Amino acid sequence: MSTAAEPPEQLLYRPEEAATVLRVGRSTVYEEIRLGRLQTVRIGRRRLVPPEYIAQYVELLKREAETAA
Repeated sequence: MSTAAEPPEQLLYRPEEAATVLRVGRSTVYEEIRLGRLQTVRIGRRRLVPPEYIAQYVELLKREAETAA
């Protein structure tokens, strides 16, 4: 049994962090945001990506891959 506390789940990702999670480039994330394919939330002037929006984007990519096949 581990006694170390697990780090809390990250609730919001900066676009650069979302790029790391998705394993794509930062410019790709910004382009997908611009196209409306990857949703974000705004806090002040910052754009942040909740994990559920990353999951929705991955599902979109899966649907597109199935359609193309």
